[in-house]
Amino acid sequence: MNRKIIQFVSVGKAELIDEPLRRIADEEVLVANEISAISAGTERANLMDLPNLGGPGALPGQFPKRLGYSGAGRVVETGRNVRGVKAGDRVLTHWGSCHSNFNYINENSLAKITGGALPSEHAVFGVIAGFSLGGLRKTRLEIGESAAVVGLGILGVFAVALCRVAGAAPVIASDLSAARRELALSLGAHHVFNPADGDYVEKVREASRGGVNAVIEVSGQAVALKQALGFTARFGRVALLGCTRVSDAAIDFYQEVHRPGVEIIGAHTQARPEHDSRPHAWTWRDDARAVLDFMADGRLDMTKILSAVYSPAEAPAIYSSLAQAPQTFPVGAVFDWRKLK
Repeated sequence: MNRKIIQFVSVGKAELIDEPLRRIADEEVLVANEISAISAGTERANLMDLPNLGGPGALPGQFPKRLGYSGAGRVVETGRNVRGVKAGDRVLTHWGSCHSNFNYINENSLAKITGGALPSEHAVFGVIAGFSLGGLRKTRLEIGESAAVVGLGILGVFAVALCRVAGAAPVIASDLSAARRELALSLGAHHVFNPADGDYVEKVREASRGGVNAVIEVSGQAVALKQALGFTARFGRVALLGCTRVSDAAIDFYQEVHRPGVEIIGAHTQARPEHDSRPHAWTWRDDARAVLDFMADGRLDMTKILSAVYSPAEAPAIYSSLAQAPQTFPVGAVFDWRKLK
């Protein structure tokens, strides 16, 4: 039996390839993937070979690359040392997975999906939404504080919805895309703004009654961080959830950070505990389980976030589109591996 994999073969180019399945190692789990989620920001950065990729396969100019760190499927086989899952279990797959119909995963990179009624095309976002929840936790948001989400890609739209779940008031969102701003409103944002407007910072300060307490910066743009510091409240907290690829703005750290007592917090998903969640810092698995619960009880309305379901056979065209027009790429896009059968 062959394994089918989406692979980036050069800048801007993806292919669907075949390779034989191999035997699993003693610590591995073989998962038959049903759905894999597209993390457009991270995947485009790798596809276009941008700076600050981090992790395996991240050396400049190094191809091929295999992306896709969030999957949902069923366990087919387990290695002899695996104890936590068994054949037939429905699971989320995280690090070590890729866009493929079969994945070899270490048990530490799996989380069980216990809600049988939750469709895989919704559950697959448990990993990615968990990134947003982890970033929100790092702001130490309290009920009734104002929150702002800057950048409304997939991480940003989940952050907006989770700010509303967490009791932020008001919830403010900003993005260059009018369609994404409308999506944020449907997910619970009280105010949305275009960061290209000349009075953007003033509008956010007014909407937040003088300054935002908790800011989640998801765009990864230094200019967006500079704008955010302009509307962050005294003693406010800014979580850097988006990955910064290029530095394009000068920040006066004395006037904008040091003097007003603002905290800037690194919120990359790998900057979290591997074991034992604690206040404001949960493991990826515990955050994933929390957002799956929110999906199951309706607090996260996935019908608004899931926006495109593709066959993996469409991958070359899909990634060409992402390379050329990232702002118009669907926010909540997935590959359905069942379409290949």
